[in-house]
Amino acid sequence: MATLVTFHAHPDDESIGCGGVMRKAADEGHRVVLVVGTRGEHGEVPEGFLAPGEELWERRVVETGACAEILGVARLEFLGYKDSGMMGEPTNDLPGSFWTADVEEAAAALAAILVQENADVLTIYDDNGGYGHPDHIQVHRVGKRAAEIAGTGRVYQMTMNRDYMRRGMEAFAAQAKEAGIEIPDVEGAAGADFGKPESEITGRVDVTAYTAAKRAAMGAHASQISEDSIFLAMPDPAFAYHFGVEWFIRDGQGPGITETDLMVGL
Repeated sequence: MATLVTFHAHPDDESIGCGGVMRKAADEGHRVVLVVGTRGEHGEVPEGFLAPGEELWERRVVETGACAEILGVARLEFLGYKDSGMMGEPTNDLPGSFWTADVEEAAAALAAILVQENADVLTIYDDNGGYGHPDHIQVHRVGKRAAEIAGTGRVYQMTMNRDYMRRGMEAFAAQAKEAGIEIPDVEGAAGADFGKPESEITGRVDVTAYTAAKRAAMGAHASQISEDSIFLAMPDPAFAYHFGVEWFIRDGQGPGITETDLMVGL
């Protein structure tokens, strides 16, 4: 049995980006540890969704716990930083925001978990955080440094395949229109700031067998992903296309896709 530590910025990121890899690893007998940098304080929530006096971060912590159970997580930890909001917002610079966190300090906290768990594999985000979110970029910086401190040699940068996503959106556009589902503009949603080009990606993990678990895990984050959201409303074939494959970059393994299993050989 090996240990996978997967590091994310906010509650719900784990289910969208690598929920399949997490459930797959757990089903194969590996230990899965989820570490989240913030509690998602600045997410958007429909009016009246929260109970009187309830804070959004409180609900999101509960949702993450429910999601963790679905994905087979053995240990869940929050680093305790504040959600920084989208890039350029005043919340970026508030005291305690993850974006303003000292990288060495945050990396030491994550490294302590890596050492405690004797982590074999760590997942983080690519250098642009997938789409330029400050907290996602910070996950990349903090995660890489933590792996150096802890001596965790196998580090995978979770990303999105820009070219694959564009092809899928074009293919399913007609079906979505017939179903009354609005999809984002193809160029806007899979543009230059979205994920990485296929040529830079080194890992492709087929998690088609775990798409039901991914749907359920996303649904556990009901404050952020409603049943009529584009994620959960898309037809099964479209969902399987977009979420049935998870993409990673591992330094020194390219060019080209050379890995299909993060836990292989462990």
